[in-house]
Amino acid sequence: MAISLYIHVPFCIRKCRYCDFVSYAYDPEAARRYRVALLREMALYQERLAPQERRLQTIFIGGGTPTCLPEEDLAAILEGCSRYFQWLSGVEVTVEANPGTVDLSKLKTLRYAGVNRLSLGVQTCSDHLLSLLGRLHDFTQAVEAVQLARRAGFDNLNLDLIFAIPGQTMADWQHCLNRILALQPEHISAYSLQIEEGTPLARAVAEGRVIPCDEETELAMYREVINFLTARGYEHYEISNFARPGYRCRHNLTYWHNEPYLGLGPAAHSYLGDGRFYNAGSLEEYEARLLAGELPVAGCEQLSRTTMMAETVILGLRLIEGLDLEKFAARFGKNIEEVFGEQIKKLNSLGLLEINSGCLGLTSRGLPLANAVFREFVLP
Repeated sequence: MAISLYIHVPFCIRKCRYCDFVSYAYDPEAARRYRVALLREMALYQERLAPQERRLQTIFIGGGTPTCLPEEDLAAILEGCSRYFQWLSGVEVTVEANPGTVDLSKLKTLRYAGVNRLSLGVQTCSDHLLSLLGRLHDFTQAVEAVQLARRAGFDNLNLDLIFAIPGQTMADWQHCLNRILALQPEHISAYSLQIEEGTPLARAVAEGRVIPCDEETELAMYREVINFLTARGYEHYEISNFARPGYRCRHNLTYWHNEPYLGLGPAAHSYLGDGRFYNAGSLEEYEARLLAGELPVAGCEQLSRTTMMAETVILGLRLIEGLDLEKFAARFGKNIEEVFGEQIKKLNSLGLLEINSGCLGLTSRGLPLANAVFREFVLP
């Protein structure tokens, strides 16, 4: 058995107005303490995991903004990954980066340390929309970051995009897609902006200072990105993800296949065996627990077989090809109709689900209504 590894780097230069992830303002001393604690966490898992559970098929370093760390810290984290875990041949190693926090030297350091996939948070090509989101970069810096990544040797680039931003028009979105296509990324992720409670953007909306995008425009933008990218050779393989052939994100496929992964760092979540657990979200508590020689686990949940089946269905339905019914039966010893026959029959009659080539998947009508479909499989 091999697993996937996620590492949460909880630092940002400045938090974006729409972000509700666990993150802290970058401080060199805090980052040093975090690095020490993270390496301790790796060492503890080396002692406690079985050898086959330390074999890595993918690594994903996210945040926060991993690339706000100096290159020596990033190199030390990656060296720790190779010291305490076994990297399988062909391992996919991704680092998230924000334009404006990378230079050629840092990118070459990442590439030399084994990173073979870079995910750049471009978000939009409009500078005034970037400002509204609280991003620190402009689109010129995003283009420069792509060019630097190519010079550093990266041949697998993902660009993150956001649509349905307040004030964004369909013309803005179409213009953005054309500019992104000109950068020739291997992978594109396109997410509808979620206005999360407690964020500065949510407060601006509540006070009437910002008008959110309407649902009709949001749906039209979603359909536009699907049509635009698939017409230009990208595979639409997951609700929000598009890839050139051979460049699907293997790490995220671990999640969508409901396969095991280990999360390190503050607030990171893990899924091993039939259990799910998560780390302390406070950086201080995370460091203190590890300094005391303890794993920083703050909570855990033993999953019932029925819960695991439901989660496997919900995650699998995110994939455009759908959930492989033969693999589901082999994994759980039951055909899916035995467990969820009523839900499948109902959703099929509504034209939202279909079985095609041995896979249960969303229809084109069901795709924009995915969350409503997923709720049918949530246990009471």
